[in-house]
Amino acid sequence: MSSVLNERHEVKRARYAVAAVFAVHGAVTGSFATRVPWIQDHASVSAGQLGLALAFPALGASLAMPLAGRISHRLGARTALRVLISLWTLALVLPSLAPNLPTLCLALFVYGATAGMGDVAMNALGVEIENRLGKSIMSGLHGMWSAGALIGAAGGTLAAHLGSDARLHHALASATLTLLGLTACRWVLDLRPTEDEEPPPRFALPPRSALLIGAIGFCAVFAEGASLDWSAVYLRDELGTSDGLAAASTTGFMLTMALARLVGDAVVNRFGSVRTVRASGALAVAGGLLIVVAEHPATAMTGFALLGLGIAVVVPLCFAAAGRSGPNPSQAIAGVATITYTSGLVAPSAIGTLAQATSLVVSFGLVTVLACGLTGFAGVLRTGDRDRPKVGPASAAVPERRA
Repeated sequence: MSSVLNERHEVKRARYAVAAVFAVHGAVTGSFATRVPWIQDHASVSAGQLGLALAFPALGASLAMPLAGRISHRLGARTALRVLISLWTLALVLPSLAPNLPTLCLALFVYGATAGMGDVAMNALGVEIENRLGKSIMSGLHGMWSAGALIGAAGGTLAAHLGSDARLHHALASATLTLLGLTACRWVLDLRPTEDEEPPPRFALPPRSALLIGAIGFCAVFAEGASLDWSAVYLRDELGTSDGLAAASTTGFMLTMALARLVGDAVVNRFGSVRTVRASGALAVAGGLLIVVAEHPATAMTGFALLGLGIAVVVPLCFAAAGRSGPNPSQAIAGVATITYTSGLVAPSAIGTLAQATSLVVSFGLVTVLACGLTGFAGVLRTGDRDRPKVGPASAAVPERRA
């Protein structure tokens, strides 16, 4: 009985530790995003060249994410997460050091590669803890990522307002976040492979299950990327609002997503992932329709808030379903992550290209159509008899590991 209680305590402690790692990961993203204008000026690149450079993080992530499972197999989950999260926090300093376009592209490639590997490792551990607890926690973990991103963005906004050199800002942020990440990793589960377990392949195509689950994630992340990059432009250009009110719409969208993720686990535990995503899809479609028909800024802002609410829990549930979808969960998680990263890369440019050919109203009509896919294809997230996380020590990072 005592050993059972000790194991339960260890899993609960690991849950909070992984939540802290998610927040650290998000804080790096927020810290970087707010200083992109400074980085652009320092590297002396045009808007078009910056757009090219910003494609390299997704490219680096897509190529590197399949390696995360093999690194975890070789080092063990805890040591692997320590290494990968530290590489990610340290990579924050690279873009601000780049003096020109080629070095900026290289820096962003490394930045994306470390982000992707850390993403896979922490999501795999999150799914493992979810399985052992027997209840949904992935939405809350991604909510911590969003909270971390908001904190990082707030710090970056303050640094930019004070005119701080981004090299100094990112060096201080990197050191702080590295220390926090290493500290949190002390209490994550130390999963290790069994002696007869084959290491995962260095590179492999995502399994079919990951493609189906990833399609749901693609729809959600497309809406997220479109809204983050174009919501302010939509309110300013289509509805004639001020820059301040337009920016408030983007902030509102981010806050809605963060809050929905933090409370999303309670909804998933009550209704299951399939019904939750179907209802979320309906909210997202309603939000998209409000955006498309809006003639007043308040209507469009309500639409973006509903859209954020509707897509908030989808990606966390996709990672959770991938981790329970087959004999190689780490490969499935990497596959879903690759698809969602690709969606985040494609969405902003696709919205802009379609808007140039037609209008932003038509572009967000496409977002609304894709949101319908959340409701229509939510059934692929069903992974158990009652569509709930399975109770038991089924591993998410590498099959049949022992803690």
